[in-house]
Amino acid sequence: MTLHNQTAIITGAGKGIGKATAIALAKEGVNLGLVARSRADLESLQQELSSTYGIKVSIATADISNRAEAGRAVETLIKELGALDILLNNAGTAQFGKLVEMDPDQWEQIIQTNLMGTYYVTRAALPTMISQNGGSIINIASTAGERGFATGSAYCASKFAVIGMTEALMQEVRKSNIRVTALTPSTVNTELAAKAGLPIGDEDRMMQAEDVAELILAALKLPQRVFLKTAGIWTTNPQ
Repeated sequence: MTLHNQTAIITGAGKGIGKATAIALAKEGVNLGLVARSRADLESLQQELSSTYGIKVSIATADISNRAEAGRAVETLIKELGALDILLNNAGTAQFGKLVEMDPDQWEQIIQTNLMGTYYVTRAALPTMISQNGGSIINIASTAGERGFATGSAYCASKFAVIGMTEALMQEVRKSNIRVTALTPSTVNTELAAKAGLPIGDEDRMMQAEDVAELILAALKLPQRVFLKTAGIWTTNPQ
């Protein structure tokens, strides 16, 4: 299945998995709408991808945990790009600590970004996909959404919820030819992982953002009749 001339919106596009996927999709000839909080990151990537691959790249700054900002970003990008075939809900945050020790505001912010942000963006994008009778939505969850671990109550709760939302939405929109998938990577060597204090280990053996981007491309290229509930990807680095 070719992705050439399709249009994708990517959240958290300025760094890590989002940036790696933007580059991978640009190589396939996909026009891009990029969302992140940092305009400088977006402008730099926009210039690089449009000049190198000759695709259309639009950008919008937004904190997706804010419903109004998320909605405006999606509306702006769809208007500028004229279509929406692919949505990658990648933006997220992570902090870890014992449940009784983590500040409630911090706990709520993880849920607000990882779960509610995914919901806000998806809800804004879906009407266009439904009207087009087709599309693909990929939500970046985590192995932390499949099994819990000590100090991960907020992060695990958010990712368990993203997987549940994905599975429910898949059933709602499959008759509109919209495929909804959750990817569950284990720890990826990104700035987010390093800031959150996750064990990075041997970088030569650690999963990279580009590895996840390859899985995203593979999922998007599956025949439209094929639906994945979740797809996992694990590092070879022992934890």
